[in-house]
Amino acid sequence: MSHHPFAVTVAMIVHAGERFLMVEEWQQGRIRYNQPAGHLEPGESILAGAQRELLEETGLDIKLNQGVAIYQFEAPDNGTHFVRFTFCVEVPAPLATHPQDPDGDIIRCHWLTLSEIEALGEQLRSPMILASFKDYLAGTRFELSTLKQQD
Repeated sequence: MSHHPFAVTVAMIVHAGERFLMVEEWQQGRIRYNQPAGHLEPGESILAGAQRELLEETGLDIKLNQGVAIYQFEAPDNGTHFVRFTFCVEVPAPLATHPQDPDGDIIRCHWLTLSEIEALGEQLRSPMILASFKDYLAGTRFELSTLKQQD
């Protein structure tokens, strides 16, 4: 068996009216756009990791209310296998964002329409971004209670 890197990531869809929250970030010397997202840390529950990444990348301390989907993806550039848990929360209107960003790679947050996000094209960090927005808009959901952590 070949041993490629393996990563568990969490991503959040934050939806306000016609707009979605996106993060503009430096990634390997280029500007990329992503949903608020990041890697799960050892010993961290999936949901706690999602809440932490949302707070770090946007400054928003809001409770996620549902899951959207779980995606598997192999990065074409380096063969890393990703399992990505995507969550969602709806807010009444776009909220002010204040990235805490301990890594220093976040430039700013944007509230964008789906067509504006689609127009970013190659600047989107992952094909799972548009896939998850489409699943979200189609009503795909799972309950947070399906995530179980064993001590």
